[in-house]
Parts: sequence; structure tokens; C-alpha cells
Amino acid sequence: MHSQITESPPGGSREQRARAPVWKPALRRSLISQAAKGCNARAPGAAAAAAPSARAGSSPLHEAAAMERGLSDSGETLRSSSGGPSREVVLSGIFSLAPAAAPKSSCALSLTSSAELLLRRLDTSEPSGSITALSLSDCIGCYAFQRKGAPEPAAAYFTVFCYPFKKGWWVSGESRHRVAKTFRVLESQEAEENRSIAETWARKIMELSTPSTLSLQEATFGLLSRPCQVMVLLNPRSGSGRALQLFKSQVQPMLTEANIGFSMFITEKNNHAWDLVRKTDLSMYSALVIMAGDGLLYEVINGLMERPDWESAIQKPLAILPGGSGNALAASLNHYTSKGHFNKEELLMNCTYFLCKGLHAPMDLMSLHTASGKRLFSFLSFGWGFISDVDIASERYRKLGGARFTVGTFQLLTTLQVYKGRLSYLPCGDQSPSPGSSPSAVGHGSPSALHSEQFSFSSKKSLYSFFPSVSSCASSKSCLLEDSLLVPFEQPVPEHWTVAPEEEFVSIICIQHSHLGADLLLAPQAKLYDDAIHLFYVTAGVSRLSMVKFFMAMDKGTHLALNSPYLHYVPVKAFRLEPLVRKGSMTVDGELLPCEPVQGQMHRRLARVISSTGS
Repeated sequence: MHSQITESPPGGSREQRARAPVWKPALRRSLISQAAKGCNARAPGAAAAAAPSARAGSSPLHEAAAMERGLSDSGETLRSSSGGPSREVVLSGIFSLAPAAAPKSSCALSLTSSAELLLRRLDTSEPSGSITALSLSDCIGCYAFQRKGAPEPAAAYFTVFCYPFKKGWWVSGESRHRVAKTFRVLESQEAEENRSIAETWARKIMELSTPSTLSLQEATFGLLSRPCQVMVLLNPRSGSGRALQLFKSQVQPMLTEANIGFSMFITEKNNHAWDLVRKTDLSMYSALVIMAGDGLLYEVINGLMERPDWESAIQKPLAILPGGSGNALAASLNHYTSKGHFNKEELLMNCTYFLCKGLHAPMDLMSLHTASGKRLFSFLSFGWGFISDVDIASERYRKLGGARFTVGTFQLLTTLQVYKGRLSYLPCGDQSPSPGSSPSAVGHGSPSALHSEQFSFSSKKSLYSFFPSVSSCASSKSCLLEDSLLVPFEQPVPEHWTVAPEEEFVSIICIQHSHLGADLLLAPQAKLYDDAIHLFYVTAGVSRLSMVKFFMAMDKGTHLALNSPYLHYVPVKAFRLEPLVRKGSMTVDGELLPCEPVQGQMHRRLARVISSTGS
């Protein structure tokens, strides 16, 4: 059983929201005539409200016409907020602000082809000529409506919702904040005509707010349709246990503004999301939204890869809303926009903003095979040794949120362990032939993955062996994706691979994104789909003090600049790790694995993720 909550798109049914405005011939002629004159609509009483602030011979009608021509009343050229030249005005008019700051508060409004909404107050509260510019690149929604029982029953309204960056006075960085503006339209005594004008503005604003990246890189990016319905999977126990509360207070209002409906599924046990996405009909959803830590997204991805229709299912856009302790993918997506570091609630607002904008991009996935026969898919990392031990040992401090990792780190530093194993990898850029054409390449149905009774840990005599467990993706006979760079465990790695000379390690991490946690910038050079596994390993002999320095420098991603002889970094296409002693924790995307031989390779652009234009 699972808990499910369904929320429809705001503003009525989809049919009502998608209804095209009814245009009367007289209204059409009126709008065309007003556009030719340089003014679209004028609210009653606007002239009286604007008279005190207008110069002699000026009127609100002249103000709107001047804005449309790109000229202020003083004759200066209006420029975009980015400092560029003035752009063509698409729509302009005079409307009242609602709720009005003053009884007859009105403004001249212009919508430009450069996706800016220029607003000039026409009352005495603003200096003459002062213009507020809203960039529609920050706009997540705009809709038209009418209010029943309003003092002016014929009036219509349209509201625009923007989330621009703003520099805080107490911090050096920028964070998003909400700006909502509602404009009242009362051009006619006919409610239908006023609503048509409001709907025209709302529709044009949404058109101009669409991300422009869609035209680049041969359709690399995609866009969610509006209105749309998404599937939300939420773990109420993730992180400090506030995921459901944060969703209701922060996420849900933004989804309403963006005209995104949702069906929420609250997970109740381990692997619940795995089972849900494997069995659920996903055709009704435009995207899958994960409100939790990175572990729940790991479940979702592996559930999708077990479906009979995995090739299309894994292309369903995925959105991560940070509600856990680590939140590594959320931090990485924000890092790719180069906007700096964010606290947890700012990170959540940014990721929700990404979802509301609806832009999705490719994401690489790593295919992993274990010696016991399991096949798994990772979007974030695989690890063995110190960092994985910290991840697992700090579970008991989950209520501390991200601070659990700091506590766990200092706890395990008191007894720094060494892990013996053999590490092999295929460096990026290697042009040697891959074993993909060989029948021994690992993939679905591989004899080594499914039928071998025993697995050696190295080419030397086996120290211990494993019996095959039930394979996840492989045994389900769903995923037919071949790992062309890998060979069965009983075979040595191909000759063109590199074998690390060291056999004693403190920690090994294979990561696909920039962040290992919200405050751990491990691979600052990583990108969303760079077709690389970023391999980091720390060899034996490193001191506790050096480990502390590594973690402190990781906050800003400067740990490689320490030039430590114990810290190694190699971007690779594939790897194999063979422990020589069964010791320490192995983790994939933060989830525990038995300590055994593991090998993996990258699959470029296999999945899709909701991201920003900066990815």
C-alpha cells in the first residue's frame, strides 16, 4: 500500500485553462486600432491618478505610447535591463494594479520582444520616469482570471509570477525571491471582452518566458508542456524528516503558479519507489519528481530500467527536489548554473524553479555489475572505503541533516583504515578497440553474470568467493543494454586498460557529477553529460591531518590544488575494483552494497533530468 494525493492544475480544469479566448469582431478591431496608436488598453480613472506625476501636456495615454516607441517622456531611449538596446514592443497598455496600493493606482505596461515586462507607475508614489523591469526568463507562470462577487464584476485580471535572483544584505551570494504582480483589465463593460484582453497578455507572457535554449544543440534540450501532470514520489523520513512539510509550504505553491498538477506517492519502506515506477502506468505523467535524498532517485532509475519498456521509460524527465541529507545531484545542478553555494531551502527553491520552467537535458548513467550477479544503474557515484564508511556509519545521525557527515567524518578519522584491493580502469580518450564485438562483452544474458557458481577477487588465488544472488536488472530480462567495455570477472581486464600500481587504499570514489554532497564539491570540472566517470582514490600513507585538509578544501573544490601525492584523479570510461580483503562499505548512490568485485561503465545520455539552461 502507498499514500497517494492528487492535485489538479490550478485555475480549473485543463479544458478551461486551455480554452482560447473568444474574440468579438468589435473587440478585434478595437485592439488593432489601439495597437496602431501605440496603446492597448486603458483603465478607467487612470488619467486622474496619473495627472499629478505627469508633466504639462502629458497623459497616461502618451506615457504608454512613449514606452511602446522605446522613448520615455523626456525623450531618452528605453533599454533592456541587461543594458542592451531597446527592443520592439509586442503589447502595451495601461492597467490598475491589484490589489492597489492606492485607490486609483495604475501603471503603463509594455511587453517587449526581448522578453521583458516594463512597468511604470503613473501615480505620485514613484519618481517620474522610473521603470521597473521584470525579465521573463525568471517567469514560471502567468494566467488570466475573473473574480466572482468582485466590486467590478466586468473586470478581468492577469497575474505574472517571477523568481529573480536578489543579493541578500547579510550574505555575499544571490538567491531567488518571489515577485508576483496582478493587473486589472477594465477596458469594456463586457466581462468577456476584458477576459480576452487578459488572456492575450497571459498567453504572450508565457510564450516569451519559454527558455530559448531549446533551439540549440540539435534538440538536446526538451520542454515540459503546459498544463501538465507529474508524478511526485516523496520519502517523509528522508533527511531530518521535513520533506512533506517543505513540499506543502514551498514546492506546492510554486507548482500551482506554474500550472503543474501532481499525483503524490508517499513511500513507506525501502525499495517502495523501485516497485512503484516498475509497475505504474507512466503515460499520464510528463515527468517524475523525487522529493527526498539521492537514494530515492537511485530506486526510481533502477525501477525504470527493469520495465519491459525501459528504453522509453528511462527517457521520462526526472526532477530532484532536495529533501534528504546529502542532496548531491541538486547541488550539482545548481553548480552547473555558476550561481554559487545555496543553503538547503534556497537549493529547494532553485530546483523547484527548474521544474516550473520545465527544461530537461540528457544525463549520463553508469551501469554496474557485481561478482554475485547483480546489475545496477547509478546516476551519482560508486564508492569503497573511508567516504562510503562515513555515509553508512552516519545514518544514525540522520536527524542532524547534512551535519551527519561532519560528525561521521571526525568519528572515523580516529581510526583511519586501509583497504586492500586491485583497481583497473579505461582512461577517457583511449582509442583502442573495445571488446564490444567480442561475445564475452558483459550485458543482458551474459553467462558470467547469471550462471557462474563462484567469482574470484583477482587473477591470484581467490581469498573468498560469492554465490550469485538474484540479479536485479539482468534476471528480469527487461534491460537489454550491453556493456561493451566490460568483460566477465573471470577474465582479466583488456590489455589497453590501466592497472593502478597501488593495492592499499584509504578511499575510492567513482563520481559522475560535481558534488558528492551539498557541501562536497569533489569534481568541479564534471558536467551533466560529459561521458566520463571521475575516478578519485586516496592511497595508504595519508595522514589524518591531510584527510581533514582534503575535506575542508572540498567545500570549494580546491582539494586537487593541494598537490598531495596520496590523492589521485583520473577521468575514465570504465573501471573494475577487486577487493583483496572483505572489509569496509561499498555504496552506490549512497546505498549499501556487499563488499565484492564490482565493475562499471558509462552510458552517455541514457536518462533525462530537469535542469537549467546553464547545464
